[in-house]
Amino acid sequence: MRKLLNTLYITIPDAYLALKGENIAIIKEDEAIGRVPLHNLEAICTFGRQGASPALMAACVERDIAITFLTSSGKLRARIIGPSKGNVVLRKTQYRISDDEKESAKIARNFLIGKLYNSKWILERMTREHALRIDVDKFKKMSAYLTESIQQLVAVDDLEVLRGIEGNAASAYFSLMDEMILQQKGDFFFKGRNRRPPLDNVNALLSFVYTLLASDVGAALETVGLDAYVGFLHRDRPGRMSLALDMMEELRSVYADRFVISMINKKQVQSSDFYKKESGAVLMTDEARREILQLWQKKKEEKITHPYLKEKIPWGLVPHAQALLLARFLRGDLEAYPPFLWK
Repeated sequence: MRKLLNTLYITIPDAYLALKGENIAIIKEDEAIGRVPLHNLEAICTFGRQGASPALMAACVERDIAITFLTSSGKLRARIIGPSKGNVVLRKTQYRISDDEKESAKIARNFLIGKLYNSKWILERMTREHALRIDVDKFKKMSAYLTESIQQLVAVDDLEVLRGIEGNAASAYFSLMDEMILQQKGDFFFKGRNRRPPLDNVNALLSFVYTLLASDVGAALETVGLDAYVGFLHRDRPGRMSLALDMMEELRSVYADRFVISMINKKQVQSSDFYKKESGAVLMTDEARREILQLWQKKKEEKITHPYLKEKIPWGLVPHAQALLLARFLRGDLEAYPPFLWK
C-alpha cells in the first residue's frame, strides 16, 4: 500500500477494499490491515484479484475518485469513474497538443532527454562496475556523445529533428550493447536491433520485455485518465499505443535493457530457452516466457528513490508516477513534464 501524488496504490494481491465510514479499509484474510481517509484522495489503483465493495465504489463515484483495477502483473482490467468532468478536459488538452506538432515537440523533447540521459548513465555505470572487462575509453567517448546529443535536444522544437538526433544517439548506444553482455557470449550476442521477427536471442528478449513495459506504461496512462493511443512523439496509427511508446522511451534502457542484460549475465536465461523457425525468426519457449514474467514481477518489486518526487517506490510504480506527472503538466499544475532521470 502506498500513497503517491494523492493516488492510493494497493499492491497487496489478496487485498479487498471496503468502505468504513469515510475511510477505505484494506482487508486481507478478513482482517483490516490499514485505513486511508477518502477526503484527500484523487484516485485508487489496485493490483490483484479481490476487488472492492459496491459501497466503496459508489462512495468513490460520488466523490469523483477514480478506481482502477489491474491484474497483479499490471494489465488493465477495468476503471470506474464518476460523471465525466476532469478526464474530458484532460483528454481534450492531450488531443489538442497532439494535433500541434510544435507543442508536441516540447513534450517529446523531454521524453527523449530522459532516454538519452538514462542511456548515458547505463554506460557510465558499466565503466565503474566492469572496468576490467570492457573498453572504458570507448564507453566514455560514447557517454560524451550522448551528453552532446542531449544538449542538441534542448534547443530543438521540431519533431523530425528530434527523431534524427535520437535515432543517431540510439544507434550509438546500441553499438555497445554487445560489450555489456559479459556471460554466455556464444549464445547471446547483439549485432544490431532487429524485430518483426527478432533474429537472435537478445533481440527476442528485448522485443518481449519492451512489450511488457509498453503494457505497463499503457495501463498507467489509462489509470490517470489519459488516452494511451494518442501520442506526441509517435504519431497516430490504428492499434498502436503511441503515448505509451512515447513515455516508455525514457525507461527503455534503464528499466528494460538493464533487465535483459542482467538476466543474461546472471544466467537466468539460456540458449535452450529459444528456438529458431525456418523463416529465421527466433522465439522463446512457453516455459521461458513464464520464468521471465516471474523475474519481471520481482524486478517491479525492487525499490528505487524517484529522482523527481524524492520518494522511495517500487520500480513497478515508476510508470504510474510518470503518468501522474504528465497528467499534472497537461492540467497546468507543472511548468514542464519532468522525465525520469536515473543515475
